[in-house]
Amino acid sequence: MQKSKILITCPKGIPPFLKQELLAMNFPILSEAVAGVETEGTLDDCQRLNLELRTGHRVLFVLKEFPANNADSLYRELTRIPWEELIAADGYLCVTSSVETPSIRDTRFASLKCKDAIVDRIKEKRGTRPDSGPERDRSVVHLYWKEGRCIIYLDTSGESLSRRGYRKIPLAAPMQETLAAAVVLATGWQGTGSFINPMCGSGTLAIEAALIALDRAPGLLRSNFGFMHITGYNEPLWRELREEARKRPKKELPGRIIATDIDPAAVEAARKNAVTAGVEHWIEFGVFDYAATEVPEGGGVVVMNPEYGERMGDISQLELVYKGIGDFLKQKCGGYTGYVFTGSPYLAKKVSLKPKRSFPFWNSGIECRLLEYELYEGSRKKQTRGRGDAETRG
Repeated sequence: MQKSKILITCPKGIPPFLKQELLAMNFPILSEAVAGVETEGTLDDCQRLNLELRTGHRVLFVLKEFPANNADSLYRELTRIPWEELIAADGYLCVTSSVETPSIRDTRFASLKCKDAIVDRIKEKRGTRPDSGPERDRSVVHLYWKEGRCIIYLDTSGESLSRRGYRKIPLAAPMQETLAAAVVLATGWQGTGSFINPMCGSGTLAIEAALIALDRAPGLLRSNFGFMHITGYNEPLWRELREEARKRPKKELPGRIIATDIDPAAVEAARKNAVTAGVEHWIEFGVFDYAATEVPEGGGVVVMNPEYGERMGDISQLELVYKGIGDFLKQKCGGYTGYVFTGSPYLAKKVSLKPKRSFPFWNSGIECRLLEYELYEGSRKKQTRGRGDAETRG
């Protein structure tokens, strides 16, 4: 089977973690962009990528790259691609596009021209043409056109991979699944030690933590991908990949996952989402204020995603919340590594702890930071002095 370039898109801030995933799966890294990573492989490889990737949004398989200065040259080049070998004449086609070129003022016109070229070619070769529209649940073709350069992709994902299928009750302003997975990967947590998630909301962080720790493929819940609607799709391979993924998850975790929220409706939603994801037995849910959340001995990570005033809550009221988070981390979480995800630099300062590291992320267009805090048993000063005294005594 012929190899081609494969572009995997993702939100800004996530490419470093997507790159790690690809390397772990033995895929080469051809390039890294602000919102994507390019690798290479076959259409069969795209099946594995769609099943296993936690931080990618779309797996785009390159069909052709060519120069085009206007709509007519675009149409001409597209009719040279053997679409009748890729899309069924009685199927359904969706065309998406990203266009920045002087000859096109309206992206919709470029998408329409692309669609016309595809269905005209299929009608010429097969005598009939597929239906078309905006739904991404069947064959999806993506056009990238910048200046005079065009790239045509098969979107092998269809709907975004962030839509795992478990979040039936998302609540207000939920964290996207792919972003939550990247946050968990940034903490380095793999199941050893405890994962504590106060303010859990609809449970996305805790569920993604469980999926990662158990080594459970994030695409197992989905029954539909774009590659399934490509003519000649390798269905036996897909069944084999799914079966291997089903057998792989670990049977137990050395650490605990604890998710709490003060809102009973949020905890109930999180529990139901965890049931759908098949990880409810691994997460201990509780209705608590964050400050009352259990923090077991043995260390681990504490990850908090408080409101930050952009879409919910009031800044002045949230100042006290962030101060309380700082107190909670200092007083109850010694021996852990603390993380606060926020889109407000002002409120982050109210935590009153100095971050060891800061990871940039974007959440629905809002620039955010995942702040890492090293939390010591007792004060750092006391620990340092204790070690010095021991050395002196020795």
